[in-house]
Amino acid sequence: MNKFFASPLLASPVLASLLAAGLLFGGNVRAQDLQPIDRIAAVVDEDVILKTELDRAIANIMGQYAGRSDQLPPRDVLERQVLERLILLKIQVAQAQGTGVRVTDQEIDQAIGGIANSNKISVDQLRQQLARDGSSYNDFRASIRDELLVQRLRQRFAQTRISVSDAEIDAALAAQANTGTQYRLAHILIALPEGATPEQIATAQKKVEGVKTLIDKGEMDFNAAAVRYSDSPNALEGGDLGWRSLDEIPAAFGELMRKMSAGQVTDPIRGPSGFQLLKLVEVRDASQSGPKLVTQFNARHILVRISDTVSEAQAKAKADTLRARIAGGAKFDDVVKESSEDLTSQAKGGDLGWFTQDEFGPEFGGAVAALADNEISQPIHSQAGYHIVQRIGSRQSDVADQSKRAQVQETIGRRKLEEEWNRYLREKRGEAFVDFRVGKGAEETTAPAEPAKPAASGG
Repeated sequence: MNKFFASPLLASPVLASLLAAGLLFGGNVRAQDLQPIDRIAAVVDEDVILKTELDRAIANIMGQYAGRSDQLPPRDVLERQVLERLILLKIQVAQAQGTGVRVTDQEIDQAIGGIANSNKISVDQLRQQLARDGSSYNDFRASIRDELLVQRLRQRFAQTRISVSDAEIDAALAAQANTGTQYRLAHILIALPEGATPEQIATAQKKVEGVKTLIDKGEMDFNAAAVRYSDSPNALEGGDLGWRSLDEIPAAFGELMRKMSAGQVTDPIRGPSGFQLLKLVEVRDASQSGPKLVTQFNARHILVRISDTVSEAQAKAKADTLRARIAGGAKFDDVVKESSEDLTSQAKGGDLGWFTQDEFGPEFGGAVAALADNEISQPIHSQAGYHIVQRIGSRQSDVADQSKRAQVQETIGRRKLEEEWNRYLREKRGEAFVDFRVGKGAEETTAPAEPAKPAASGG
Protein backbone atom coordinates (compact mmCIF):
# COMPACT_ATOMS: atom_id res chain seq x y z
CA MET A 1 0.00 0.00 0.00
CA ASN A 2 1.02 3.60 -0.34
CA LYS A 3 2.58 5.11 2.75
CA PHE A 4 -0.01 7.84 3.11
CA PHE A 5 1.64 9.38 6.14
CA ALA A 6 4.94 10.10 4.43
CA SER A 7 4.36 12.89 1.96
CA PRO A 8 5.95 12.03 -1.38
CA LEU A 9 7.88 15.28 -1.02
CA LEU A 10 9.29 14.25 2.33
CA ALA A 11 10.18 10.75 1.31
CA SER A 12 12.19 11.67 -1.74
CA PRO A 13 14.69 14.18 -3.12
CA VAL A 14 11.84 16.33 -4.34
CA LEU A 15 11.57 18.47 -1.20
CA ALA A 16 15.32 19.07 -1.33
CA SER A 17 15.11 20.12 -4.97
CA LEU A 18 12.25 22.47 -4.18
CA LEU A 19 14.25 24.09 -1.42
CA ALA A 20 17.43 24.24 -3.48
CA ALA A 21 15.61 25.74 -6.45
CA GLY A 22 14.08 28.32 -4.13
CA LEU A 23 10.53 27.18 -4.84
CA LEU A 24 9.55 26.85 -1.17
CA PHE A 25 9.47 29.51 1.47
CA GLY A 26 12.36 29.63 3.88
CA GLY A 27 14.48 32.34 2.32
CA ASN A 28 12.43 35.14 3.89
CA VAL A 29 11.36 36.54 0.51
CA ARG A 30 9.11 39.58 0.75
CA ALA A 31 7.08 41.25 -1.94
CA GLN A 32 9.24 44.36 -1.87
CA ASP A 33 12.32 42.24 -2.65
CA LEU A 34 10.88 41.22 -6.03
CA GLN A 35 10.72 43.32 -9.14
CA PRO A 36 7.11 44.19 -10.06
CA ILE A 37 7.66 43.81 -13.82
CA ASP A 38 6.40 40.37 -14.83
CA ARG A 39 8.42 39.85 -17.96
CA ILE A 40 9.70 36.64 -19.53
CA ALA A 41 13.04 35.21 -18.40
CA ALA A 42 13.07 32.28 -20.85
CA VAL A 43 10.87 30.48 -23.35
CA VAL A 44 10.97 26.69 -23.03
CA ASP A 45 9.26 24.98 -25.97
CA GLU A 46 5.62 26.07 -25.56
CA ASP A 47 6.00 27.32 -21.97
CA VAL A 48 7.64 30.34 -20.34
CA ILE A 49 9.56 31.12 -17.16
CA LEU A 50 8.66 34.54 -15.78
CA LYS A 51 11.22 36.92 -14.37
CA THR A 52 9.32 36.97 -11.08
CA GLU A 53 9.69 33.15 -10.84
CA LEU A 54 13.42 33.46 -11.39
CA ASP A 55 13.80 36.37 -8.95
CA ARG A 56 11.85 34.52 -6.25
CA ALA A 57 13.97 31.40 -6.65
CA ILE A 58 17.22 33.38 -6.49
CA ALA A 59 16.06 35.38 -3.46
CA ASN A 60 15.17 32.18 -1.60
CA ILE A 61 18.61 30.70 -2.27
CA MET A 62 20.29 33.88 -1.11
CA GLY A 63 18.15 33.72 2.04
CA GLN A 64 19.31 30.15 2.66
CA TYR A 65 22.92 31.33 2.34
CA ALA A 66 22.44 34.32 4.64
CA GLY A 67 25.77 34.98 6.33
CA ARG A 68 27.53 32.71 3.81
CA SER A 69 27.01 34.73 0.65
CA ASP A 70 30.73 34.43 -0.14
CA GLN A 71 30.04 30.77 -0.99
CA LEU A 72 27.65 31.76 -3.78
CA PRO A 73 28.85 32.47 -7.30
CA PRO A 74 28.49 35.94 -8.84
CA ARG A 75 24.90 37.05 -9.40
CA ASP A 76 24.95 36.39 -13.15
CA VAL A 77 26.31 32.86 -12.66
CA LEU A 78 23.79 32.11 -9.90
CA GLU A 79 20.99 33.44 -12.11
CA ARG A 80 22.00 31.11 -14.92
CA GLN A 81 22.28 28.10 -12.55
CA VAL A 82 18.81 28.68 -11.14
CA LEU A 83 17.34 29.40 -14.57
CA GLU A 84 18.72 26.10 -15.85
CA ARG A 85 17.03 24.30 -12.96
CA LEU A 86 13.74 25.95 -13.80
CA ILE A 87 14.19 25.07 -17.48
CA LEU A 88 14.77 21.41 -16.61
CA LEU A 89 11.69 21.48 -14.40
CA LYS A 90 9.55 22.86 -17.25
CA ILE A 91 10.89 20.20 -19.64
CA GLN A 92 10.15 17.39 -17.19
CA VAL A 93 6.64 18.66 -16.39
CA ALA A 94 5.83 18.86 -20.10
CA GLN A 95 7.20 15.35 -20.61
CA ALA A 96 5.14 14.04 -17.69
CA GLN A 97 1.93 15.60 -18.95
CA GLY A 98 2.62 14.42 -22.49
CA THR A 99 2.96 10.82 -21.31
CA GLY A 100 -0.25 10.82 -19.29
CA VAL A 101 1.14 11.37 -15.77
CA ARG A 102 -1.51 12.96 -13.54
CA VAL A 103 -1.65 14.31 -9.98
CA THR A 104 -4.94 14.78 -8.11
CA ASP A 105 -5.91 17.73 -5.92
CA GLN A 106 -6.08 15.33 -2.98
CA GLU A 107 -2.45 14.29 -3.53
CA ILE A 108 -1.37 17.93 -3.67
CA ASP A 109 -3.26 18.62 -0.43
CA GLN A 110 -1.56 15.65 1.18
CA ALA A 111 1.89 16.84 0.08
CA ILE A 112 1.24 20.38 1.34
CA GLY A 113 0.04 18.95 4.65
CA GLY A 114 3.32 17.04 4.90
CA ILE A 115 5.38 20.16 4.23
CA ALA A 116 3.42 22.10 6.84
CA ASN A 117 3.87 19.27 9.34
CA SER A 118 7.62 19.07 8.71
CA ASN A 119 7.83 22.79 9.49
CA LYS A 120 5.72 22.22 12.63
CA ILE A 121 2.92 24.51 11.46
CA SER A 122 -0.63 24.04 10.22
CA VAL A 123 -1.72 24.45 6.60
CA ASP A 124 -3.39 27.75 7.57
CA GLN A 125 -0.13 28.96 9.09
CA LEU A 126 1.67 27.89 5.92
CA ARG A 127 -0.72 30.07 3.92
CA GLN A 128 0.02 32.99 6.22
CA GLN A 129 3.78 32.40 5.95
CA LEU A 130 3.56 32.44 2.16
CA ALA A 131 1.52 35.65 2.23
CA ARG A 132 4.06 37.33 4.53
CA ASP A 133 6.83 36.28 2.15
CA GLY A 134 4.95 37.82 -0.78
CA SER A 135 4.15 34.46 -2.39
CA SER A 136 0.86 33.31 -3.85
CA TYR A 137 -0.64 30.15 -2.37
CA ASN A 138 -1.93 29.20 -5.83
CA ASP A 139 1.60 29.52 -7.22
CA PHE A 140 2.85 27.40 -4.33
CA ARG A 141 0.26 24.70 -5.11
CA ALA A 142 1.27 24.81 -8.76
CA SER A 143 4.94 24.29 -7.85
CA ILE A 144 4.02 21.32 -5.66
CA ARG A 145 1.93 19.87 -8.50
CA ASP A 146 4.85 20.23 -10.90
CA GLU A 147 7.28 18.55 -8.52
CA LEU A 148 4.88 15.65 -7.94
CA LEU A 149 4.50 15.26 -11.71
CA VAL A 150 8.28 15.10 -12.06
CA GLN A 151 8.48 12.55 -9.26
CA ARG A 152 5.87 10.36 -10.98
CA LEU A 153 7.71 10.70 -14.28
CA ARG A 154 10.95 9.60 -12.62
CA GLN A 155 9.17 6.66 -10.95
CA ARG A 156 7.66 5.58 -14.27
CA PHE A 157 11.09 5.91 -15.88
CA ALA A 158 12.59 3.69 -13.17
CA GLN A 159 9.87 1.07 -13.54
CA THR A 160 10.25 0.81 -17.30
CA ARG A 161 14.00 1.21 -17.76
CA ILE A 162 15.72 0.12 -14.55
CA SER A 163 16.01 -3.49 -13.41
CA VAL A 164 18.24 -5.23 -10.89
CA SER A 165 18.82 -8.96 -11.27
CA ASP A 166 19.19 -11.49 -8.47
CA ALA A 167 22.73 -12.15 -9.72
CA GLU A 168 23.63 -8.48 -9.23
CA ILE A 169 22.20 -8.54 -5.70
CA ASP A 170 24.07 -11.76 -4.87
CA ALA A 171 27.35 -10.32 -6.17
CA ALA A 172 26.90 -7.14 -4.15
CA LEU A 173 26.07 -9.10 -0.98
CA ALA A 174 29.18 -11.23 -1.50
CA ALA A 175 31.26 -8.06 -1.80
CA GLN A 176 29.65 -6.63 1.33
CA ALA A 177 30.57 -9.78 3.25
CA ASN A 178 34.18 -8.68 2.95
CA THR A 179 33.57 -5.02 3.71
CA GLY A 180 30.74 -2.98 5.15
CA THR A 181 32.48 0.27 4.29
CA GLN A 182 30.46 3.26 3.07
CA TYR A 183 31.84 6.45 1.57
CA ARG A 184 30.40 9.94 1.75
CA LEU A 185 31.24 11.69 -1.51
CA ALA A 186 30.98 15.11 -3.10
CA HIS A 187 31.73 16.10 -6.68
CA ILE A 188 32.31 18.99 -9.02
CA LEU A 189 31.23 18.55 -12.64
CA ILE A 190 32.54 20.61 -15.54
CA ALA A 191 30.03 19.54 -18.16
CA LEU A 192 30.64 18.85 -21.83
CA PRO A 193 27.93 18.82 -24.50
CA GLU A 194 27.22 15.75 -26.60
CA GLY A 195 29.73 15.55 -29.43
CA ALA A 196 32.03 18.11 -27.81
CA THR A 197 34.67 19.63 -30.07
CA PRO A 198 38.39 19.39 -29.24
CA GLU A 199 38.30 23.09 -28.32
CA GLN A 200 35.40 22.56 -25.89
CA ILE A 201 37.18 19.59 -24.32
CA ALA A 202 40.39 21.58 -23.92
CA THR A 203 38.51 24.52 -22.34
CA ALA A 204 36.69 22.24 -19.88
CA GLN A 205 39.91 20.45 -18.96
CA LYS A 206 41.68 23.75 -18.33
CA LYS A 207 38.76 24.89 -16.14
CA VAL A 208 38.65 21.72 -14.03
CA GLU A 209 42.42 21.82 -13.56
CA GLY A 210 42.15 25.45 -12.44
CA VAL A 211 39.45 24.54 -9.91
CA LYS A 212 41.62 21.69 -8.59
CA THR A 213 44.53 24.09 -8.20
CA LEU A 214 42.38 26.51 -6.16
CA ILE A 215 41.34 23.67 -3.85
CA ASP A 216 44.88 22.26 -3.51
CA LYS A 217 46.28 25.69 -2.60
CA GLY A 218 43.57 26.21 0.01
CA GLU A 219 42.27 29.32 -1.75
CA MET A 220 38.75 27.81 -1.84
CA ASP A 221 37.24 24.83 -0.05
CA PHE A 222 35.58 22.07 -2.05
CA ASN A 223 31.99 22.97 -1.16
CA ALA A 224 32.44 26.60 -2.13
CA ALA A 225 34.12 25.57 -5.39
CA ALA A 226 31.20 23.26 -6.17
CA VAL A 227 28.68 26.05 -5.59
CA ARG A 228 30.64 28.47 -7.74
CA TYR A 229 31.90 26.28 -10.59
CA SER A 230 30.06 22.94 -10.80
CA ASP A 231 27.55 22.30 -13.59
CA SER A 232 25.89 19.48 -11.62
CA PRO A 233 22.26 19.87 -10.47
CA ASN A 234 23.49 19.54 -6.87
CA ALA A 235 26.03 22.37 -7.20
CA LEU A 236 24.15 24.61 -4.75
CA GLU A 237 24.34 21.82 -2.15
CA GLY A 238 28.13 21.87 -2.35
CA GLY A 239 28.17 18.86 -4.69
CA ASP A 240 27.14 16.50 -1.86
CA LEU A 241 26.38 12.97 -3.12
CA GLY A 242 25.61 11.49 0.31
CA TRP A 243 26.71 8.09 1.61
CA ARG A 244 27.44 5.39 -0.95
CA SER A 245 28.46 1.76 -0.61
CA LEU A 246 30.80 0.28 -3.21
CA ASP A 247 27.89 -1.20 -5.18
CA GLU A 248 26.54 2.36 -5.61
CA ILE A 249 29.81 3.68 -7.02
CA PRO A 250 30.98 2.98 -10.60
CA ALA A 251 33.75 0.37 -10.50
CA ALA A 252 36.49 2.76 -11.67
CA PHE A 253 35.61 5.27 -8.94
CA GLY A 254 35.27 2.52 -6.36
CA GLU A 255 38.90 1.50 -6.82
CA LEU A 256 39.93 5.13 -6.28
CA MET A 257 37.87 5.39 -3.08
CA ARG A 258 39.55 2.32 -1.61
CA LYS A 259 42.95 4.03 -1.93
CA MET A 260 41.93 7.49 -0.67
CA SER A 261 41.73 8.97 2.80
CA ALA A 262 38.91 11.19 4.09
CA GLY A 263 39.36 14.75 2.84
CA GLN A 264 41.27 13.84 -0.30
CA VAL A 265 40.19 15.05 -3.75
CA THR A 266 40.86 13.14 -6.96
CA ASP A 267 42.60 14.52 -10.00
CA PRO A 268 40.21 15.42 -12.85
CA ILE A 269 38.35 12.38 -14.19
CA ARG A 270 36.85 12.34 -17.68
CA GLY A 271 33.38 10.76 -17.76
CA PRO A 272 30.38 10.68 -20.09
CA SER A 273 29.07 14.01 -18.74
CA GLY A 274 32.35 15.88 -18.68
CA PHE A 275 35.23 16.29 -16.22
CA GLN A 276 34.72 15.54 -12.52
CA LEU A 277 36.53 16.10 -9.26
CA LEU A 278 35.52 13.66 -6.51
CA LYS A 279 36.08 14.30 -2.82
CA LEU A 280 36.01 11.55 -0.21
CA VAL A 281 34.36 13.38 2.69
CA GLU A 282 34.04 10.59 5.28
CA VAL A 283 34.31 6.82 5.62
CA ARG A 284 32.26 4.62 7.95
CA ASP A 285 31.70 0.93 8.72
CA ALA A 286 28.05 0.10 8.08
CA SER A 287 28.38 -3.68 8.41
CA GLN A 288 25.70 -5.53 10.34
CA SER A 289 26.05 -8.83 12.12
CA GLY A 290 23.57 -11.21 13.69
CA PRO A 291 19.78 -11.17 13.45
CA LYS A 292 17.91 -7.92 13.17
CA LEU A 293 14.78 -8.27 15.29
CA VAL A 294 12.10 -5.62 14.99
CA THR A 295 8.62 -5.30 16.45
CA GLN A 296 5.90 -5.24 13.81
CA PHE A 297 2.27 -4.31 14.33
CA ASN A 298 -0.87 -5.28 12.48
CA ALA A 299 -3.69 -2.72 12.56
CA ARG A 300 -6.61 -1.32 10.63
CA HIS A 301 -7.75 2.27 10.49
CA ILE A 302 -10.33 4.84 9.44
CA LEU A 303 -8.91 8.03 7.92
CA VAL A 304 -10.47 11.51 7.84
CA ARG A 305 -8.30 13.72 5.64
CA ILE A 306 -7.37 17.39 6.09
CA SER A 307 -7.51 19.36 2.84
CA ASP A 308 -8.12 22.80 1.38
CA THR A 309 -11.86 22.26 1.87
CA VAL A 310 -11.67 20.40 5.21
CA SER A 311 -9.89 22.23 8.03
CA GLU A 312 -8.02 20.48 10.83
CA ALA A 313 -10.83 21.34 13.27
CA GLN A 314 -13.49 19.93 10.93
CA ALA A 315 -11.53 16.73 10.37
CA LYS A 316 -11.05 16.31 14.13
CA ALA A 317 -14.77 16.85 14.77
CA LYS A 318 -15.72 14.24 12.17
CA ALA A 319 -13.18 11.75 13.58
CA ASP A 320 -14.60 12.30 17.11
CA THR A 321 -18.08 11.57 15.78
CA LEU A 322 -16.96 8.36 14.07
CA ARG A 323 -15.15 7.22 17.24
CA ALA A 324 -18.30 7.90 19.27
CA ARG A 325 -20.33 5.77 16.82
CA ILE A 326 -17.95 2.84 17.34
CA ALA A 327 -18.06 3.29 21.10
CA GLY A 328 -21.86 3.27 20.80
CA GLY A 329 -21.87 -0.13 19.13
CA ALA A 330 -21.30 0.53 15.41
CA LYS A 331 -19.11 -2.11 13.75
CA PHE A 332 -15.60 -0.99 12.79
CA ASP A 333 -15.95 -2.63 9.37
CA ASP A 334 -19.14 -0.71 8.64
CA VAL A 335 -17.63 2.64 9.60
CA VAL A 336 -14.58 1.90 7.43
CA LYS A 337 -16.77 1.21 4.39
CA GLU A 338 -18.94 4.27 4.94
CA SER A 339 -16.41 6.88 6.04
CA SER A 340 -12.70 6.06 5.59
CA GLU A 341 -10.94 8.29 3.05
CA ASP A 342 -7.96 5.99 2.55
CA LEU A 343 -9.32 4.22 -0.51
CA THR A 344 -6.40 1.77 -0.69
CA SER A 345 -7.03 0.22 2.72
CA GLN A 346 -10.80 0.80 2.68
CA ALA A 347 -11.26 -2.07 0.24
CA LYS A 348 -9.55 -4.35 2.79
CA GLY A 349 -11.59 -3.23 5.78
CA GLY A 350 -8.99 -0.64 6.71
CA ASP A 351 -6.24 -3.28 7.06
CA LEU A 352 -2.72 -1.81 6.95
CA GLY A 353 -0.90 -5.14 7.09
CA TRP A 354 2.25 -5.59 9.19
CA PHE A 355 4.44 -2.51 9.73
CA THR A 356 7.15 -1.20 12.05
CA GLN A 357 6.55 1.62 14.52
CA ASP A 358 8.35 4.27 12.47
CA GLU A 359 7.00 3.22 9.07
CA PHE A 360 3.99 5.55 9.08
CA GLY A 361 5.44 8.38 11.12
CA PRO A 362 6.14 8.92 14.84
CA GLU A 363 2.65 10.08 15.89
CA PHE A 364 0.88 7.13 14.34
CA GLY A 365 3.50 4.53 15.29
CA GLY A 366 3.72 5.70 18.89
CA ALA A 367 -0.07 5.59 19.29
CA VAL A 368 -0.30 2.06 17.83
CA ALA A 369 2.54 0.83 20.05
CA ALA A 370 0.70 2.17 23.12
CA LEU A 371 -2.50 0.24 22.31
CA ALA A 372 -3.32 -3.25 23.52
CA ASP A 373 -4.35 -5.89 20.98
CA ASN A 374 -7.94 -5.26 19.76
CA GLU A 375 -8.04 -1.86 21.47
CA ILE A 376 -9.40 1.06 19.43
CA SER A 377 -7.65 4.41 19.66
CA GLN A 378 -8.99 7.90 20.09
CA PRO A 379 -8.44 10.02 16.93
CA ILE A 380 -4.71 10.18 16.09
CA HIS A 381 -3.36 13.20 14.24
CA SER A 382 -0.87 12.82 11.38
CA GLN A 383 0.08 14.89 8.37
CA ALA A 384 -2.63 13.06 6.38
CA GLY A 385 -5.46 13.83 8.81
CA TYR A 386 -7.06 12.01 11.74
CA HIS A 387 -7.07 8.23 12.19
CA ILE A 388 -9.10 5.87 14.32
CA VAL A 389 -6.95 2.75 14.70
CA GLN A 390 -7.65 -0.73 15.95
CA ARG A 391 -4.52 -2.70 16.77
CA ILE A 392 -4.90 -6.35 15.77
CA GLY A 393 -1.62 -7.81 16.98
CA SER A 394 2.17 -7.54 17.25
CA ARG A 395 5.15 -9.80 16.59
CA GLN A 396 8.94 -9.94 16.63
CA SER A 397 10.38 -10.44 13.17
CA ASP A 398 13.93 -11.06 11.94
CA VAL A 399 14.25 -8.85 8.90
CA ALA A 400 18.04 -8.94 8.56
CA ASP A 401 18.30 -11.01 5.37
CA GLN A 402 15.34 -9.55 3.56
CA SER A 403 16.33 -6.07 4.69
CA LYS A 404 19.86 -6.51 3.34
CA ARG A 405 18.62 -7.80 -0.02
CA ALA A 406 16.06 -5.01 -0.29
CA GLN A 407 18.67 -2.40 0.63
CA VAL A 408 21.18 -3.72 -1.91
CA GLN A 409 18.51 -3.88 -4.61
CA GLU A 410 17.55 -0.29 -3.82
CA THR A 411 21.12 1.01 -3.86
CA ILE A 412 22.00 -0.68 -7.16
CA GLY A 413 18.74 0.52 -8.68
CA ARG A 414 19.35 4.04 -7.40
CA ARG A 415 22.83 4.13 -8.96
CA LYS A 416 21.49 2.89 -12.30
CA LEU A 417 18.58 5.32 -12.16
CA GLU A 418 20.88 8.24 -11.41
CA GLU A 419 23.03 7.46 -14.43
CA GLU A 420 20.15 6.80 -16.82
CA TRP A 421 18.01 9.70 -15.58
CA ASN A 422 20.83 12.21 -15.93
CA ARG A 423 21.49 10.92 -19.44
CA TYR A 424 17.77 11.22 -20.23
CA LEU A 425 17.63 14.81 -18.91
CA ARG A 426 20.67 15.80 -20.98
CA GLU A 427 18.96 14.33 -24.03
CA LYS A 428 15.69 16.16 -23.40
CA ARG A 429 17.51 19.41 -22.62
CA GLY A 430 19.41 19.11 -25.88
CA GLU A 431 16.17 18.57 -27.82
CA ALA A 432 14.30 21.46 -26.22
CA PHE A 433 13.85 24.88 -27.76
CA VAL A 434 15.09 27.41 -25.17
CA ASP A 435 15.11 31.15 -25.78
CA PHE A 436 16.89 33.08 -23.02
CA ARG A 437 15.53 36.59 -22.40
CA VAL A 438 17.80 37.51 -19.45
CA GLY A 439 21.50 37.21 -18.66
CA LYS A 440 24.40 36.40 -20.93
CA GLY A 441 22.37 33.98 -23.01
CA ALA A 442 19.68 36.55 -23.84
CA GLU A 443 20.99 36.96 -27.35
CA GLU A 444 21.27 33.22 -27.90
CA THR A 445 18.55 30.73 -28.72
CA THR A 446 19.08 27.06 -27.96
CA ALA A 447 17.20 24.81 -30.34
CA PRO A 448 17.33 21.09 -31.07
CA ALA A 449 20.20 20.07 -33.30
CA GLU A 450 19.43 19.37 -36.93
CA PRO A 451 18.98 15.66 -37.53
CA ALA A 452 21.89 14.00 -39.23
CA LYS A 453 21.49 13.68 -42.97
CA PRO A 454 21.26 10.07 -44.18
CA ALA A 455 24.30 8.73 -45.91
CA ALA A 456 24.06 8.44 -49.69
CA SER A 457 23.14 4.93 -50.68
CA GLY A 458 25.44 3.01 -52.91
CA GLY A 459 24.54 2.52 -56.54
